[in-house]
Amino acid sequence: MKSRRRTILGAILATATLLSVAPGPATAFDPNAIDISLTPIVSGLSSPVLVTHAGDGSDRLFIVEQGGYIRILSGGTLRPQPFADLHASISTGSERGLLGLAFHPKFETNRLFYVYFTTRSGDLAVSELRASATNPNVRDPGWGRRLLTIHHPRSNHNGGQIAFGPGNYLYIGTGDGGGVGDPDNNAQNLNSLLGKMLRIDVNGRSGSLAYRIPPLNPYVGKPGRDEIYSRGLRNPWRWSFDRSTRSLFIGDVGQNRYEEIDRATTASWWGKGANYGWRVMEGNACYKPSSGCSTSGKVRPILVYGHGSGDCSVSGGYVYRGAMWPALAGGYFYGDFCSGRIWAFDSAARSPVTGVQLLDTSLNISSFGEDEDGEVYVVDLGGAIYRIDAT
Repeated sequence: MKSRRRTILGAILATATLLSVAPGPATAFDPNAIDISLTPIVSGLSSPVLVTHAGDGSDRLFIVEQGGYIRILSGGTLRPQPFADLHASISTGSERGLLGLAFHPKFETNRLFYVYFTTRSGDLAVSELRASATNPNVRDPGWGRRLLTIHHPRSNHNGGQIAFGPGNYLYIGTGDGGGVGDPDNNAQNLNSLLGKMLRIDVNGRSGSLAYRIPPLNPYVGKPGRDEIYSRGLRNPWRWSFDRSTRSLFIGDVGQNRYEEIDRATTASWWGKGANYGWRVMEGNACYKPSSGCSTSGKVRPILVYGHGSGDCSVSGGYVYRGAMWPALAGGYFYGDFCSGRIWAFDSAARSPVTGVQLLDTSLNISSFGEDEDGEVYVVDLGGAIYRIDAT
């Protein structure tokens, strides 16, 4: 069911098209030609790390708080009762907590959603939960099943993003297991699920697994874990699929010199079998060994930036596909947790690119997000969410 707002907006756009003399030529996104501002949407949150939507036409925003709660913002009002309370099942502190949320593509009918969190013992976990049949604003407490548990030896580099992508498969971005320099070399190890992009089918089972292995995953029938879709990631804290082109953009947090954005297009099957380089490389530079490393078979980032001006930890963002601000269409927006700076570049540009700084904020940018209509939001770990608007 389409939302009333989307229906009205579609009518307005249709009328505008009829009144226009002729459509103008399609233009590339130019970050140098825009100015943006941040419009406050909600405050008073406790360590928010994600904002997303259910794709069910309700126009609700779902906000993940690191301490274990999922909150609902509906009609501009934050509902007092959490959609889900998972605080008793998770570990917190440092980079641990409730970190990811994704809604099943058929959530409107099956009410299923998925969470990514660190367990009480510090391991990574993905579980399937369900919304109540009688109250869509709360979880059904009688339903839940663990899909995946991954042993995680340290408190940092947990990854945390999950999302349904091409094929309606669930993609899961995991950190490398923590520590300095991936001491266990998990990111390159095809027998480890750490430091990877995983892809699973939640709509079935393979043998004793609580999920099905997609038959076209790159290591099916070959050495390596069948769940692995790509490798060589350090801490893919936030990543997203472009809802228009389906390209995958990954913000991978660097070690101590470089932050990077990786892009995988449909031409590469969204990074099928890709090796993004860590720990052999950090950005475009050798890491281990520090010089003379093998770059063969490594996918280079579309963008790299260094640790200057207070930058130290990239927060991957989204490609703008909303209707409120046509000048932002096709722009990929991302930021840095430490500096609070926000940049953008043309998502269709040839690699490599250089981001254009649009704002210098005092926020601790923990995440970006989008609503059902494609508007893009910025999440401040300090407790607030803002919408990106053009000025």
